[in-house]
Amino acid sequence: MAKDILMPLLSPSMTEGTLVKWIKKEGGLSAMETHNRKKAALLYDYLATTSFYSNPIAREDRSLMNVPFKLKDVALDEAFLKGAQALDMVQLKGHRSVGGMRASIYNAMPMEGVQTLVTYMKEFERKNG
Repeated sequence: MAKDILMPLLSPSMTEGTLVKWIKKEGGLSAMETHNRKKAALLYDYLATTSFYSNPIAREDRSLMNVPFKLKDVALDEAFLKGAQALDMVQLKGHRSVGGMRASIYNAMPMEGVQTLVTYMKEFERKNG
C-alpha cells in the first residue's frame, strides 16, 4: 500500500531531476534562452520575408515556444500538413479555434528541426505560390 502512495509522489520528482540534469548539460538556463531565441528568430524572420505565409501575432506578444502562422490560401493547409508529415514533421496543425499552423519549438527541439521546417516552407511556397 505504501508503495502505491509513494510512486505518484516520486514520479514528478524523478522527472524534474532528469529535466534539471538535461538543462545543466545543455549549458544552463541562459544557454537555453539563447538557443530558444535563435530558433524563434529563424522562423519569425523567415515569416517576415514572405507574403505566402503570415504571422498574426504582434512582435511584442510573440512566443519563443509556439509560432503560429497561416498560409495565404487556406485551401493549401491540408497539402502543407501532408507534405510536412511525409518529412516526419507532425503536430503542425493550429488550434481549432484559430486555424492555420502552429510550430511548437520547445526546449528539446534542436535548431536543425526549425531549419528543416523553414526549408520545407520555402519549398512548399516555391511549388504552390
